[in-house]
Amino acid sequence: MESWSLSPIRPVKDERRATLFALATVLLWSTVASAFKLSLRHLAPVELLVYATGCSTLVLGLLLVLQRKLLTALSGLRQSWGLALRLGVLNPLLYYLVLFKAYDLLPAQLAQPLNYTWAITLSLLAVPLLGQAIGRRQWLALVIGYGGVLVITTEGKPWALQFSDPLGVALALFSTVLWALYWIFNTRDRRDPFVALFQNFLCGLPLVLLCWLLIGPVRRPPVEGLLGAAYVGAFEMGICYVLWLMALKKTDHAARIGNLIFLSPFLSLLLIHFLVGEEILPSTFVGLALIVGGLALQNTGKPGGVSSAAAG
Repeated sequence: MESWSLSPIRPVKDERRATLFALATVLLWSTVASAFKLSLRHLAPVELLVYATGCSTLVLGLLLVLQRKLLTALSGLRQSWGLALRLGVLNPLLYYLVLFKAYDLLPAQLAQPLNYTWAITLSLLAVPLLGQAIGRRQWLALVIGYGGVLVITTEGKPWALQFSDPLGVALALFSTVLWALYWIFNTRDRRDPFVALFQNFLCGLPLVLLCWLLIGPVRRPPVEGLLGAAYVGAFEMGICYVLWLMALKKTDHAARIGNLIFLSPFLSLLLIHFLVGEEILPSTFVGLALIVGGLALQNTGKPGGVSSAAAG
């Protein structure tokens, strides 16, 4: 099935299809904050994690069947199980557990923009871990981006330094560290990216199940929660990643495609308002504009920009 092919053979470029894949990804990413919050009305964070991870692993496996790569992915675990296990600890186990808990504690309009700062965190961690330098433009971008974080978390009163939920804010920011570490460690991963994601989730799933058994609750979940978890697992953890890879493989203009990501957080706020029912604060728009502005400045002049990784 050509549209799912991620083979090493250089694919034929098709800018129209690349844009369609990217827009589909952005639209789906825009829904996940609302899906998180709605699902957490019926499930504990660890329950959402276990059901979403199980669904995502199944969906990724089915997509590999369509690509005729499932047997290759399973047999390749003999050599890569250690790496897959280590990355599986980061994603899905730790990253999504922390992220879901942050969404459980915070309004979605706060948690979503904070999670979006992972690219800024990535640039900071790349200094000690990858030996990269930060220029003046990047430092300015960091100040602007984290200024936006301060505006959002203090609900428009940064001078007061009073946070609506300090633990929730800390967890949301910590999730950006985990996601940035996941992508940094992926720079050394030579596996097919789609196969790697499936292997990581397959090895991480038993750890997710163990975590669920240890901290609970172990119960019969409500149908609404299962439907939400299925949506999160199928799209946020699986299909979005595939669509984004396809967009990048179909284009010769990765930076232009990557810039479409900046539409996602603003669309997400609209959906949070209409689906979750939150009244969006003016400070959220101001802070998010600062965060996106910082990200745009940080990626100016970089080949591929934010397109080199998923939006998180």
